[in-house]
Amino acid sequence: MNEQVYVMKFGGTSVGTADAVARTARILADAMSDGNRIVAVVSAMSGVTTKLLQGIVAAARGDARMHVSVVSEILPRYEEAVEQLIQDPSERRRLHDEAVQTLADYTSVCESVTVLREATPRAMDRALSCGEPLVVLLLASLLCQMGCNAQPVDATSVIVTDAVHQNAMPQLGPTSKHADAILRPLIETRTLPVLAGFIGATQDGEVTTLGRGGSDFSASVLAAALDADEVWIWTDVDGVMTADPRLVPEARIVPVLSYGEVGELAYFGAKVVHPRTIRPLIDKGTPLRIKNTFRPGGEGTRIQQDGACTASSDSGAVKAVTHVTGLSMIVVEGRGMLGVPGVAARTFEAVARCKTNVLMISQASSEQSICFVIPADDAPCVIGELSSEFELELARRDIDHVRQVGPIDIVTALADGIRNSLGTAACVFSALSRQGVNISAIAQGSSKYSISVAVSSEDFSSAVRAIHEEVVR
Repeated sequence: MNEQVYVMKFGGTSVGTADAVARTARILADAMSDGNRIVAVVSAMSGVTTKLLQGIVAAARGDARMHVSVVSEILPRYEEAVEQLIQDPSERRRLHDEAVQTLADYTSVCESVTVLREATPRAMDRALSCGEPLVVLLLASLLCQMGCNAQPVDATSVIVTDAVHQNAMPQLGPTSKHADAILRPLIETRTLPVLAGFIGATQDGEVTTLGRGGSDFSASVLAAALDADEVWIWTDVDGVMTADPRLVPEARIVPVLSYGEVGELAYFGAKVVHPRTIRPLIDKGTPLRIKNTFRPGGEGTRIQQDGACTASSDSGAVKAVTHVTGLSMIVVEGRGMLGVPGVAARTFEAVARCKTNVLMISQASSEQSICFVIPADDAPCVIGELSSEFELELARRDIDHVRQVGPIDIVTALADGIRNSLGTAACVFSALSRQGVNISAIAQGSSKYSISVAVSSEDFSSAVRAIHEEVVR
C-alpha cells in the first residue's frame, strides 16, 4: 500500500473541549495507524481568539481590566482540559507553565497598548496569536500519551509571510524550504508534527496572522509546500450543503465540487472554505476534503480540480443554491448615457473610492442604465461619490437618476458548465416565476459556474427554496 501524506486541519469546535480534543487525537492516531503520514494544523479553542481580540481592543481604549478578565477565562478552561486529558502530573505542570507564559506575553502586549492607547497591526498579531499554541501543546502531549509519536512545531519557524500584519500572505518558496528542513524529516520518520494554524512570521521573525480563513490557509500552504496527497479540513458540519439547512430542511451534502465551484459558493455567502485556501492547491491539483470531527465516518465533501468531478452528462446540473443578504442595488440611468464612452468606467472609479465590494453588475445593452449590487452599509458613500462624479451630467439631465433600491438579496444557483448548458437558466427562472418571485437583475454570462439573481429581501427565502426544490440535483 502506498503511504499517503495528509495535512489535517482541525477548527475551533474540533478542539473546543476536552472531549473534542480527545476525539481529534483519536482521528489522528487512527490515520497514522492506517499507515499514513500526517501533519496536523489546529485552531485555538472555539471562542478564544474572539476573547483575545476583545481584550486588546479594550486595552486600546485605555481599559486595563478587560484583558485580565480574558486571561482569567481562558486559563482555567485550558487547565480543565489538561486535567481531564493528561495523566502524568509533571506533564500537566509543564503544560500549565507553558500556558501561563503564553498568556503572560498576551498580558504584556495589552499593557503596552493600554499605555499607548493604540493597537497597531503588529501588536494585534502578537496578541491574537496566543490561542493556537496552547492547543498545539495539549494535542501533541495527548497523542504521545496515546502512544503516537507526535511533536509540537512552532508555526512561525515554518510559514514565512510578507509583512502585511493582520492579513499576511504566505510566501510559498521560503515556506517550502522551511517545511523541507523541519517537517519532512519528521514525517519521514513517522512523527506527527502539530502546528498552529492562522500564524506565520516574516523573514525577520515578526509574528503575523493570516486573516480570515487563516487556519485553513495554513493547511493548504503546508500541503503545497510538502506535495501532500490531500488536505482534510475537519469541522462541525458534514460537508458543503446544497442549501442553508435553516431555509431548506431537506438540504443534503454535495459529495464533490470543483475548485471553481467552491470559490463561487464562498463568494456568494456559503459557509465553506475561504477562496484563498484553494489557491495554493490549484497548481498541483491537490484535493481538499471537508469532514465532520463529530461524525468522522462520513465521506464529507471532496473539492478537486475543475473538470475532474463532473461527468459530461451532468454538466450544467445545479448542485447547490446559496445567498447573500443585507445588500442594496445602485442604479445609474439616463437617456443621455446612450453612446457616451466612459460612463461605466467613471461609475466604478467612484465606487472604488468607497472601497466597496461589488457583488453583481448588470448593464442594459443600450447603455441607458447600469445597476450593481453592494453591501447596504456602503450605499450612502457610493451614492454620494456617484452624485459628485456625475454632478454635471445630472444637472444637464444626461443622467436622470442615481438611486438606491433595496433591501436586496442575491440568490445564486451553482453548476459547473452552466454557461454552455441548455435549459438550466430557464429552469431557474421558471422555478422563481411559479413562486411569484420578481427578479430585479440577473448576472450569468461571465461565469461558467453560476447564475445569480437579485431579488427583494422579502422574497429571498422563497427563491432559495424554489430553486432547491425544482432545480438542484
